[in-house]
Amino acid sequence: MKIRPAYMHATLIVLGAALTQASSLVAHTRSEEPETVMITLHAKAGAEAELAQVIARHWDTARQLKMIRETPHLTLRTAEGSQTDFVEIMTWRDASVPDAAPAEIQKLWAEMNVLVEKRGTTPGLKIEQMSVVTETR
Repeated sequence: MKIRPAYMHATLIVLGAALTQASSLVAHTRSEEPETVMITLHAKAGAEAELAQVIARHWDTARQLKMIRETPHLTLRTAEGSQTDFVEIMTWRDASVPDAAPAEIQKLWAEMNVLVEKRGTTPGLKIEQMSVVTETR
């Protein structure tokens, strides 16, 4: 069977549209899944207490705005010599939430960025997507 060029072109357009829609659906589904992140913040000397307060306000604000899941959530602090780091583990309601963060959250992110410093080649604020392996209640 010989396919005419006009039909081939129309078939390719329909196939392309179907693939685009399918990949859009996959991306949409992934964006609706919860996203657990580990945020490492390297506090500037003298800014430790203020940074801890901003981290707490960030959690409270995100919770009030229903942007996050209640669990898992941890805020950890470590100090080595004169350097203090905070690590926060939290789960966004879905992966699209931080990309569309409201002004209240963006303001807190700006405050955090002022209170952190780069350590070697590591940025002052580092966000890594994580997978929950176990969760105990």
